[in-house]
Amino acid sequence: MSTTEAHRRSSLDQLLASKEIAIVCGPGGVGKTTVAAAAGVMAACHHGGRVLVLTVDPARRLADALGLKGLGNTEHRIPLEAFKDAGVSPRGELWAAMLDTQASWDALIERHAPDQRTKDEILANPLYRNISGRFVQSHDYIAVERLFEIHANGDYDLIVVDTPPSRHALDFLDAPKRMADFFSSRLLRWLIVPYRSRLVTMASRPFQQVADRILGTQFLTDISEFFILFQSMHEGFVERAEKVVRLLGDRRTTFVVVSTLESSPLAEAEAFAGELGRRGLHFGAMVLNRTLPDYLRAPEAATVARALADRSEEIAARLDTDPAITAPMLREVAESFLNFSLVARREAEQRDELAHSPEVVASAPVFETDVTNLAGLLALGEAIWE
Repeated sequence: MSTTEAHRRSSLDQLLASKEIAIVCGPGGVGKTTVAAAAGVMAACHHGGRVLVLTVDPARRLADALGLKGLGNTEHRIPLEAFKDAGVSPRGELWAAMLDTQASWDALIERHAPDQRTKDEILANPLYRNISGRFVQSHDYIAVERLFEIHANGDYDLIVVDTPPSRHALDFLDAPKRMADFFSSRLLRWLIVPYRSRLVTMASRPFQQVADRILGTQFLTDISEFFILFQSMHEGFVERAEKVVRLLGDRRTTFVVVSTLESSPLAEAEAFAGELGRRGLHFGAMVLNRTLPDYLRAPEAATVARALADRSEEIAARLDTDPAITAPMLREVAESFLNFSLVARREAEQRDELAHSPEVVASAPVFETDVTNLAGLLALGEAIWE
């Protein structure tokens, strides 16, 4: 057995037992949110301790699957009754939260503002409520900021983070640096220096006159005051952003990439996995969702299917049915099985040829129905856990 093959024998169970943060990423529409929730459920059941599933994806599938109606910025514990209804007794506690961008920004202002007056002025600024929801990829930045805050509090043994689809997950990774760069940018200095000094140079006066006519003097005053107030928190923001970047690269943090084996999602997932490697981040696991079951690749099953196709008329004649109807049906069933068997073998080859080798490669089968409750999450979790 090669070193790589031996290394891959690790399981998701073992991986998450040694980590404090698992960031689940992947293309849209591959079941990423459900996989994140299932991993959290399994960790709470098997590892014990306190496990938090934090979703920064605006979709509310997580709340539905966990049976929580009012999932929001505050963490909620999944009641033991929900586990009992699903037929299990967890060793630990499972908690869940969904990022509330506005509430998180308010908390961030309260934490970083240098004094009470600055905090009150920012929160009262007419532009704050509009800008904070769309400001410099605020959703991405506040997500990693919230993750850092929760981890620093030390209330949870494992935090499983469900991110937006992978194109936006790169924004999630870049957000701390972009925020720090913004506070040091020429654009910010250009916005606030004329108003801070209350002097407008001759060169900038024509622009100011045009801007006043188009936007209004009060608007320019509001926006300049807003950025002046934000600039007062420069040091706190930059320092915190640097700590967030270090946390993402810490040995206690791992990334789990979810994909299906369809060509487009898999290519996107592998590109993201490559980006993790280039950034020096830990690529812990690849979860291949909605794969065909292993029995489709069994040689014995294929032999039986071929015999059924070849001898469909003979078998139909032995049954108490009309052979003219039964024989074509048996042949079609056998040929359908062989077609699925071919696809299953191709999936296995794709799995073996992954461009990037994480510690763990796990697969989850196609379920007949959508995962909508805790029992469904447990079934999915059992498939990927070992």
